[in-house]
Amino acid sequence: MTIVESTRSVTGGVDTRAEVHVAAVVDGNGGVLGVEPFKATPVGYDRLYRSLTSFGTVARAGVEGTGAYGAGLARHLRRSGVTVVEVNRPNRQARRRHGKSDTVDAIEAARAALSGRASGIAKTADGDVEAIRVLVVARRSGRNVRVKYLNQIRHLVFTAPDELRERLRDVHRDRLARTAASLRPTASGDTVVYATKLAIRTLGQRVLALEADAKALDVRLEALVRRRAPQLLDIYGVGVHSAAILSVAAGDNPHRLKNEAAFAHLCGVAPIPASSGKTNRYRVNPHAPTNQG
Repeated sequence: MTIVESTRSVTGGVDTRAEVHVAAVVDGNGGVLGVEPFKATPVGYDRLYRSLTSFGTVARAGVEGTGAYGAGLARHLRRSGVTVVEVNRPNRQARRRHGKSDTVDAIEAARAALSGRASGIAKTADGDVEAIRVLVVARRSGRNVRVKYLNQIRHLVFTAPDELRERLRDVHRDRLARTAASLRPTASGDTVVYATKLAIRTLGQRVLALEADAKALDVRLEALVRRRAPQLLDIYGVGVHSAAILSVAAGDNPHRLKNEAAFAHLCGVAPIPASSGKTNRYRVNPHAPTNQG
């Protein structure tokens, strides 16, 4: 990139990847001033920022994937005083005309931020809500795996030797994991019985471990939710998990959502016209628009 006068206003755009981010700079008319790749490391973030500012005053930067590969860069740019705009997807018309590449995507991200096609302020992901989000991820994955293990236990019981199958046939699902974990395989007995008991006991122990993890996560989640949004828990029917999900949807900087309509768009429940001829109707828009990030 070439250093030019720093008095003009420029806009940045970044196509983010796991190892390398490609940054583009455009002027007030959308003209490309430069494109360059940078490593996705703290040192690379600093070099990217200094490269952007070498072209002028950075008004804003459109960054793809601020909730994924671009999270670290978005935090760095925000700390440096740059307004970070979430760019959800490349312009499809431009992609059809010019093809797909990291360079093209970076330029389109910058132009989307400049034109206002992408105007949603990215989540800051630097407070209690981000802490809630990561705990929700762990809690949700544990729940899914727990169900998988319980189903595997049931399927093993269906095909188990008669004595073992009859022993576990009528065990209630609430006691299945604990009963399975209490089995005592004996290697000196029948090989199939021993292997089946060992497999069922192993799965039962895994379920109990996941349940213990879930209880520990729930304690921390409740503390964070009560500190961040206690008013949500006062609403009838809203528990800790529902309040956590709502908080994560809004982010650590909920002021970026200007009204209820913006939040409805973000959640994919906003009505949009779907009329034709004499038929006047609306349908729910399941796609969160770029400008609601």
